Amino acid sequence: MCVLAPASRFDDVMTSTNRMEMVMSANTETFVSLAVLTAKAGRRDDLRAALLALIEPTRAEVGCLDYVLFEQRDEPGTFYMREAFRNRAALDTHIATPHFQAFAAGMEALLAEPLRLIVLDQVSS
Repeated sequence: MCVLAPASRFDDVMTSTNRMEMVMSANTETFVSLAVLTAKAGRRDDLRAALLALIEPTRAEVGCLDYVLFEQRDEPGTFYMREAFRNRAALDTHIATPHFQAFAAGMEALLAEPLRLIVLDQVSS
């Protein structure tokens, strides 16, 4: 968790579909997403702790509107991070922070599959 990785490390774990969805999102729109993270066997507690460590510093970021961690009840070890940032630029700033880069550097050891980012458009108020 203490090793910093270059900003591009986040891109290494994203699928091409995720990258395309993020590019399609306008830079001026509120950026809302669900990050889906599934722990490797025996690494559930480690992944949970690493994700919980992101909460406080991320919520303190100027562009963060929402950052809440959930675990799927019927699939322990599958986590969902509900994220909302003022715009894509705020998300990019988040990805470049030392706390996220530290997480990204250790992600591969914790995740059973690449992080999946589901980009959402708000439909109701």
